Amino acid sequence: MENIKITNLVKFYTLLLLSHSPKHGYEIIKELEDKLERKVSASHVYPFLKILKKANYIKFEKTSNREKKIYHLTKDGKIFVKSILNRFGDFIDIAIEPKLTVCAHCGCSIYKGGCKEKIRGKILAFCCHHCAASFKKIK
Repeated sequence: MENIKITNLVKFYTLLLLSHSPKHGYEIIKELEDKLERKVSASHVYPFLKILKKANYIKFEKTSNREKKIYHLTKDGKIFVKSILNRFGDFIDIAIEPKLTVCAHCGCSIYKGGCKEKIRGKILAFCCHHCAASFKKIK
């Protein structure tokens, strides 16, 4: 697998956009501007697309509409994007893990919400009131 560095959000989002559907360059730029809420220059996008093309992660087809190129991921490109997303997911897991609690009844992880109940002098976390009620019945 080619050693391509994903060093900024423009590159990351470009891969995400292409993983959802084929797009032409201008469409990628406009969607990036929408997602990032800032101006994105063609000089940030097209050189990255060229790198992806050289690595055989994307290919393009020309349309008759003003010779626009429609970029889409190749099989290797899909594998590359999946590996990037897995690595990104690992970072998210590390960031979120300290904020997680576990439901005392069903064992699911709770990031936000849930409820806390005092049972036998102990405050326990539950994902929902149903789990809290079920836990009380069992105990």
